[in-house]
Order: sequence, then C-alpha cells, then structure tokens
Amino acid sequence: MDKEKTRDEEKQQKDTSFDLSDYTIIKEGEAEILMHSKNQVFYNKTQVNNRDMSIAVLRTFISQRKLEHESMLDRRVKTGPKVPDKSVSEMEPPADSVQYNGKSNDGYELLEEMSSDEPCSISGAPTRNLQGKDREELKPARVLEALSASGLRALRYAREVEGIGQVVALDNDKVSVEACRRNIRFNGAVACSKLESHLADARVYMLTHPKEFDVVDLDPYGSPSLFLDSAVQSVVDGGILMCTATDLAVLCGGNGEVCYSKYGSYPLRGKYCHEMALRILLACIESHANRYKRYIVPVLSVQMDFYVRVFVRIYSSASAMKNTPLKLSYVYQCTGCDSFHLQPVGRTISKDNRLRYHPGFGPAIPQECSDCGKKFNMGGPIWSAPIHDQEWVASILADVKSMKERYPAYDRICAVLTAISEELPDVPLFLSLHNISATLKCTSPSAVMFHSAVINAGYRISGTHMNPLGLKTDAPMHTIWDIMRCWVKNHPVKAQPSNQAGSVILAKEPVLQAVASLSKAQAKKVARFLPNPERHWGPKLRAGRQITERIVKMLVGLGR
Repeated sequence: MDKEKTRDEEKQQKDTSFDLSDYTIIKEGEAEILMHSKNQVFYNKTQVNNRDMSIAVLRTFISQRKLEHESMLDRRVKTGPKVPDKSVSEMEPPADSVQYNGKSNDGYELLEEMSSDEPCSISGAPTRNLQGKDREELKPARVLEALSASGLRALRYAREVEGIGQVVALDNDKVSVEACRRNIRFNGAVACSKLESHLADARVYMLTHPKEFDVVDLDPYGSPSLFLDSAVQSVVDGGILMCTATDLAVLCGGNGEVCYSKYGSYPLRGKYCHEMALRILLACIESHANRYKRYIVPVLSVQMDFYVRVFVRIYSSASAMKNTPLKLSYVYQCTGCDSFHLQPVGRTISKDNRLRYHPGFGPAIPQECSDCGKKFNMGGPIWSAPIHDQEWVASILADVKSMKERYPAYDRICAVLTAISEELPDVPLFLSLHNISATLKCTSPSAVMFHSAVINAGYRISGTHMNPLGLKTDAPMHTIWDIMRCWVKNHPVKAQPSNQAGSVILAKEPVLQAVASLSKAQAKKVARFLPNPERHWGPKLRAGRQITERIVKMLVGLGR
C-alpha cells in the first residue's frame, strides 16, 4: 500500500512542462521515457533483454558487496585493532570511499544547467567524506552509464535497484543529454535525487575519475574497444564492469584482421564463433586491466540476440596478474572436420617451494589433423578460463524467479540463465551435433542419445546457451569420432570420395564401443531457447535516421 502511494505521489511530481504531443511515452519496468517522433535519440526495444539481465546482475552484486563488507568487518573484529600503516593509508584511500564534489561535470562542457528550483537539479549533489566516524560504513553503490542516449537504462537502475546511491549518465551528443534530462524530470523525485546527466566524452570522464565507480556500464553502438582502457581504471577494487559488444560480424570471424586490430585476437569461423567472441572480449578486457596491475574475474558472460554481454569484477594485484597467461589459449581449428585443440599461452612449475611461470609447451598438435589429415587454422588468444561463476548464476536465477513481475523479459532471461546454469564451466568452446553429422554425411543422432553415449564413455557433457545443438564436453575428439563411427555402422551412409574428411574418419575402426541409454539430462521441463517475440527483432537504425521506402520493401521481402 505504501509503495502504491509513493508511486502516485511521484506521478504527481513529474515535470510535464513540455508539449507531450511530439513524444511517445515508452514504459519499461518502472521507468518511462519520452521518444521524439523524429528518432532523434537512439532507442532499441530489443535491448530489454540486455537491460533486464543487467538489473538482475546488479541486484546480486549489491547483495554480494554487502556480504563481503560484513565479512571484512568480522575478520577485523576477530583479529583485533591494527595500527594503521601510514605508507598505505596515505598513498591509497579505500577504493569505495572516493570524494566527489557535486560540481556539474568537473570541468567538462555541459548544457545550460537546470535551475535550482527544478526537481532534478544536480548542482547540490551530496559530498562523500573520506574522514570521520562513518569510515567503516558501506557507502551506497555509485553507477556510471558511460553511453546513456535516452537514459532508459540509467533510469531503470535508479528506480528499480535498491542500494544504489548515485547514477551518472554520460553522452557526448547534446540532443541525447537534453533527452536524458527531460526523461529524468519526467520520472519524478526518485530519479531526480539519484540520477545526473552530463555532456562529456566517456573516455576522458572515466580517465579523470579513477576508481570512483562501483559499477561501470558500457553499451555502445558497435565495438566497446575504444572505452575499455579508461573503463578498467574507473572501477573500484571489487567493482563490476558490464560491457556489451554488438560488432559480432567482426568478433565472429567476418573480418579477422579488423578484430585483431580492435581486440588483439584473431577469430575463427566455427560453430562456436559466438562463444569465441565472448572469450575474445574477456581476453581484451584482461589485457587492458593488466596494464594497471589489475585483473578480471568473470561472473556471467552471455550471448543473446545480436550481441555479447560480459559482467566482470575487477581487482588490483600485481601478483595475481601474473596468472593471466594461464587463462589464455590459442585455438587450432581443423579445416576439414570439426576437431579443435587449445594451446595454453603459459604454464607454471613448482620449484624450491616457489611457483615459477614459463611459456606453454608446444606445439599442442601435429601440422596435420590426426582425425582427417587436413591442415589447421590458428586463432586467438582467447580467454580459456571459466566465463561464468556458477554460484553467481544460481543466485541471479533465484533472484529473477523471486521477482518475476519486475522483469519485462522474464521468460527470455530465465531461459538463458537456466541454460547457463547447466553448462560445464571449465570446458572452452563447443561442438555442433549437426556439423559433426554433416562432416560424415550421415543423419544426426538425437541430442539425448549422444549425451548418453558420452556419459557412458566416462566423460562429462552439457549443452550451451548459445546454440540449441551445441555440446560442451571434456571428451577428446577421437572419442567423439568413435561414437559417431558406431552410429554410422547402424545408420549407413552413401559412399563418398576417399579424399573427403568424412571418408577418412569413417575408414578407421572405432576403438571405443559407444553405448547409449536414456539420459536424465532433459529431465527439467524448462524452455532454453525461445522464439523472438516480434518480427524484425534485432538491431535498429542509428539515432536521426529514418526508415526509407527502400528499407520497407526489403523488410517486406524478408517477411515473405
């Protein structure tokens, strides 16, 4: 009852001093924005999945941050008071206790400030104090949305996530900042008290605000590579960086040389290309973090719709940073069959009770594929360590299910999180059952039967959230091909030219006799892959562009 009363009061406090006839009101979650009829500011309805997933992760992060703070205080109580180390306390203040002075933009160009009598004036922002008796108190989280456009994402963070003290929304487009401020006023007192909008270059702003934000959100139109170096410096120790990349044509191998120039890795065009895109992005973020003696810990990595999205925590440690080569690998992909192999960049050995770091052993494979005799393409380096924290995934999924009505895209994000929770966390990349069958020119076994054969052979196997036919397994490739040889014996194929990869593979007798029985893998009756809710669900035009007659004809043609 109190919540409904508060919402009614907020509606009465909304600023509607502008003409609403030129705008369409768009509601998502608890936020509402005004969209101009001329598409002046970018907005994509499809990204509701992205925003819902981000809010779910953010809620879990706020809870985890509180638990970690309480745990730290408990440890201090148990160990007793310590004499402060002057050298440390003077050089590096606590990462989550950074001052900000509430000025308009610390020297950046701003639009004309709103008058102080307006409900969302930001000139009187509170000052966070490093000194005093409340030093041990956990401050509310500060969030930076580096590329805000209409401000919808920032508004949802401010209105829907408890425990957030301030959200800073940036954009270097004057029209976007005007729209964002208009939307802040339109959303009432809560939004105005927490959210501020600045006209600024996100890269410069983040560089001049090092270790100030508990959460930094990057969701650019295209590649995030330009913003990563400044973003990893702007996050506090233990904070979280949320980053989207929509340039999948580049990350998935369409333009390998462009990907290398932007991300420092060469992609391969396999069925696992979307997972490789995620791992390339993680490796790139780690590379930028390492330059400042920092490193990342991924908690969730997602491929949805037309983009990849990663959520990583960032820490500072010169010693932990040395483990980075152990988390990176090169990928060798056979040009004839689906076999792939990973070559770790580094390794460690223990000598005289000390851990020493050395280059990885190589080559991991001969020049010709042992299964089909073809050559290999080499890609990477990619992040080969786990891309999810399964405890976080379980916590996020439980939180989403407990607040079903607060997520507009509940069905989709619940399906994705369920699929992620079932993935093998320590197995990089995946195979495609249909691709394996296509190589042999045979009919495809059912996923349940194939899962069962791999499990009975003594290995682990799971699906993947990126592909309904994807299989993640720790079984070596010769075991996979043995299972398929046994399948082909019971389901013969037509004779093929002897030089084809499938013919070479089937010419060998299986060493393993595959046994298939009913698997429990499909026991949960939960949909993992849902159809798009609307036609033409995907990327949208840039702000300022209009749909021409030519585009309409093209869309009509695609719909037939």
